[in-house]
Amino acid sequence: MNKIEHIGIAVNSLESAKAIFQKLLNTPVYKTEIVASEHVTTAFLQAGLNKIELLEASSPDSPITKFIAKRGEGIHHIAFEVNDIVAEMARLKAEGFILLSDEPKPGADNKLVCFVHPKGTNGVLIELCQAIATKV
Repeated sequence: MNKIEHIGIAVNSLESAKAIFQKLLNTPVYKTEIVASEHVTTAFLQAGLNKIELLEASSPDSPITKFIAKRGEGIHHIAFEVNDIVAEMARLKAEGFILLSDEPKPGADNKLVCFVHPKGTNGVLIELCQAIATKV
């Protein structure tokens, strides 16, 4: 794992959270995106090398809906950048971690993603993410 890629924060209202975090970080949202497979709308902010992903549920079956109902708004996950997500998934699986998918999935911000179950990581949901190569 290379670095923390971003911290994901579950919110009830993306518009309200965007206003708060833009003021807090003194930087604008640089990208808003719908991730249909996860039933979320995301907004990204960057302050220096650090990124925050705000996550709002777009349907009642969204993992974010369930998270907020159980824990309230707040930090949902920590994402780590990896060079080879398939190799990192195999390594973690061999170490006994439980992955929430067998294959990486397309995620927000042009990334392939996979989540590691929080039961094996002291209650913290971990996201692995690898940039999807873009054709020039």
